[in-house]
Amino acid sequence: MGSGHEQVVFCSDEESGLRAVIAVYSTALGPALGGTRFFPYASEEAAVTDALALSKAMAYKNSLAGLDLGGGKGVIIGDPRTQKTEALLRAYGRFVEALGGRYLTACDVGTHNADLDVVARETRFAHGRSLAYGGCGDSSVLTAFGVFQGMRAAAQHRWGSPTLAGKTVAVAGVGKVGSWLVDSLVEDGASVVVTDVDAAAVDRLQARHPGVRAVGDTAELVRTQHDVYAPCALGGALDDETVAVLPAEVVCGGANNQLAHDGTAALLADRGVLYAPDYLVNAGGVIQVEDERHGFSFARAEAKATTIFDVALRVFAAADADGVSPAVAADRLAEERIASVGRLSSIRLPHHG
Repeated sequence: MGSGHEQVVFCSDEESGLRAVIAVYSTALGPALGGTRFFPYASEEAAVTDALALSKAMAYKNSLAGLDLGGGKGVIIGDPRTQKTEALLRAYGRFVEALGGRYLTACDVGTHNADLDVVARETRFAHGRSLAYGGCGDSSVLTAFGVFQGMRAAAQHRWGSPTLAGKTVAVAGVGKVGSWLVDSLVEDGASVVVTDVDAAAVDRLQARHPGVRAVGDTAELVRTQHDVYAPCALGGALDDETVAVLPAEVVCGGANNQLAHDGTAALLADRGVLYAPDYLVNAGGVIQVEDERHGFSFARAEAKATTIFDVALRVFAAADADGVSPAVAADRLAEERIASVGRLSSIRLPHHG
């Protein structure tokens, strides 16, 4: 109860085997949007901890992106490769529907557009659906686009020009988001070096961009000379050991929860590394999903994601002015918007009819 969340719901359906947790951090700005993660958590406690942390992060992400949305997250306990069934997804959809629109779900780790199509058979509040059902489809496209806009802003702030031309960018993870990001970097004139645990992903990328160099693993990548480091795989990528050897002047990537602990942002700042907060620059995906609520228009969502460039510049300027890390500056801007709009919403007249 001390986490600051508005609501935490435990969901259990014996017939389908569903065990899930839905956490709503805030609805001050609007309904709480956040994806559903399907993951084999070691315990119910681990699932709750993840739901609490992820839902709060979504509230900050949606606020900083300028969306009229709060933050929430659903987690389903289990192995999606063996336990995901139509019955389970539909049971989950009924729990989402029972919240009456306070929580809007979408894709996350372990769930895909087609899964949300099934969930949507039981609820009006499932988004990130497939194109065939009028949804926004693969949100990694605009996630990568937003990361690139954040990287351009970081280049502007650090080197005085909003381009990566002539710079070397190290990309850790070239799955959907990472590969789209590399496309933009190559087009912009950057030199790119990559790594991925999936050799096939690297092969596909190099077939498209023969000039991209690959190294064996992340440990080798972070020791390779580069100007910008882009974590686009797992969370916690920026641990003490990585920060200590990182040659980059800028860190900007698509992965969630990049900082291994609360002190990592200060460690980066102490080394003179400009950190572009992950939830700021990877918000293109949630912008894409949010646009689905209005009858999806890729052009409209892309235009909104372009504003990540301007918001990032604001964060960097605020960090310099206040003598804090960009991570702290971003949190403050997100919290200010939630607080100010929350006060306004508290005095709105009730709707009738």
